[in-house]
Amino acid sequence: MPHPTAVPAETDVLIVGGGLGGVAAALAVCRAGRRAVLTEETDWIGGQLTSQAVPPDEHPWVEQFGTTATYRALREGIRGYYRQWYPLRSEALAQRELNPGAGRVSKLCHEPRVALAVLEAMLAPHRASGRLTLLTEHRAVQAESDNDVVRAVTLEDTRTGDRHAVAARYVLDATETGELLELAGVEHVNGAEARAEHGEPHAPERADPLNQQGITVCFALSHHQGEDHTIDRPADYGFWREYRPAFWPGPLLGFLAPDPRSLEPVPRTFVPNPELDPLDVAADQSADAGDKELWGFRRILARKLHRPGAFGSDITLVNWPLNDYWLTPFAGAGEETARAALDGARELSRSVLYWLQTEAPRADGGTGFPGLALRPDVTGTPDGLAKAPYVRESRRIRAVTTVTEQDVAIDLVGPYGGTRHRDAVGVGSYRIDLHPSTGGDNYVDIGSVPFEIPLGALVPRRVRNLLPAAKNIGTTHITNGCFRLHPVEWNLGEVAGALAAHCLDEAVEPRQVQAEDKRFAEFARLLDREGVQRHWPDVRGY
Repeated sequence: MPHPTAVPAETDVLIVGGGLGGVAAALAVCRAGRRAVLTEETDWIGGQLTSQAVPPDEHPWVEQFGTTATYRALREGIRGYYRQWYPLRSEALAQRELNPGAGRVSKLCHEPRVALAVLEAMLAPHRASGRLTLLTEHRAVQAESDNDVVRAVTLEDTRTGDRHAVAARYVLDATETGELLELAGVEHVNGAEARAEHGEPHAPERADPLNQQGITVCFALSHHQGEDHTIDRPADYGFWREYRPAFWPGPLLGFLAPDPRSLEPVPRTFVPNPELDPLDVAADQSADAGDKELWGFRRILARKLHRPGAFGSDITLVNWPLNDYWLTPFAGAGEETARAALDGARELSRSVLYWLQTEAPRADGGTGFPGLALRPDVTGTPDGLAKAPYVRESRRIRAVTTVTEQDVAIDLVGPYGGTRHRDAVGVGSYRIDLHPSTGGDNYVDIGSVPFEIPLGALVPRRVRNLLPAAKNIGTTHITNGCFRLHPVEWNLGEVAGALAAHCLDEAVEPRQVQAEDKRFAEFARLLDREGVQRHWPDVRGY
């Protein structure tokens, strides 16, 4: 075990959660010359992109605009890693917009470890300078608040059980489930709001804090014809083999599933290591969701992009309709329930793999793909499952501004509509994409427009020095569906970190920066200088 990093007793900004929002926040704080402590429950920073093993979900204009400069640097760093270290064939090496996995979900599908290497490189100079302390395998267990201010957070080393309190002038919640909001007593929402609260057409009639999108435990696979990598039959395989949700067109373990947009039954295909040249694959979710051909949907390494013989198989990432887990809520129902949800999601993913290896129908009329092999080297885990579950929905702060369906839904605002915010601090775009939920809801997948991120959605109504820095901003159960993606989470974290540092420098509070035009203009100029895009050009929603 490496020598543990000393835990500082105090810092300028404490960032709890080392996902994409947390990393972006740490970079912003340190770039401003302030000290930061960044914590992460697993041993990998990067969240969705690494420990959860989810290739980035992005909008169709991502190569031209619609992200922050630092997010573009992350993307180009990933491409540069492949160009420098992988045996790419000359045609692939020449691709300016190289897609290493040639996956259809994103223009940049890649392995988790590559993203991890680039993120660590981005943080390295700040760690070397002493401005940043990174504490992996640490989680928040307690928060001390007084007079609407969070004074300190107690962190637990998950390896040793040791606990240390860290005092900070600003605290950022970049956790996957917004758990610091609960620990610090910050007003927040969990699950689904009632339709009457915001008048959202797709909200349910009644509020239900435990009605949340399902979680997914992802895993990586390669395929080796003639070999047998079949795992032991999972203990709950009998249950999952027979499980047929009321809103599903057949058994969950099957290739027939609803189209998320129309809810019509649509068969998926599964052919490992197809012969199609990966350079011919186009990734544009505005034209084609790309989820009908499962092997290529989230492929993260395409063997045919490389010199012949370099790789015996593609590597694909399993984050499909088959392994979304929605039987038990994950956030806000207590630790025992969260553990049960995680255990259930892991068992479902193992069952999906066993079904693929033994019973899945093949194009040649046979059944099973025993050559499918888990890739623990890709996920960095002994069992080959991702280190952490992919959590789509977090607790969300009661914010000065709440983004609702009426701000972004294309059916309500038109393809070129959407709310323009006086206090815009970023942009994003994605369909309102809600996966089946613990409340028994099917997909909610509706068109939305490119949106602006209001600073008011990052400012709590009461607490003065805690800021959300991930999926826990002032959205609703509905609008979380288009705000939860990789580039938006990065944007949110970067703005939260920049705001904390700015408030320290100017001796002001976040609510003043948001409310007062002159103060906001000063902060906006800072964001503009750092390359944070705050408004969209003339583009159409989808």
